[in-house]
Amino acid sequence: MRQVTWLAMAVVAALAAFQLYIAFGGTGGGTKASGLAALLCAAGIWFSYRTVNFARFADFLIAVEAEMKKVSWPTKEELKRSSFVVIIVVLLLAAVLFLFDNVWTALFTLIK
Repeated sequence: MRQVTWLAMAVVAALAAFQLYIAFGGTGGGTKASGLAALLCAAGIWFSYRTVNFARFADFLIAVEAEMKKVSWPTKEELKRSSFVVIIVVLLLAAVLFLFDNVWTALFTLIK
């Protein structure tokens, strides 16, 4: 869990550095843009490593992993049924809201 969290944070830092590189016109071969982007990327990777190895955060990630092992995941059939119920309810609510919207629109148009 800690390695995956570190990797996700490092990828975000690298993407932020790349966006900074592009924003400062780094595609034109500017050394300032590439140096700043490399510095931001290195700082982001270092920060993510330090964050993941911070004792309280590491304990939190270990507790999250332990809790995830306790979760009872639904079977494929339960997931299909539940998804079907949710989709039907959402469609029914959308239809009701559409009906209410049309009724109120017609009423206010009548009143002007």
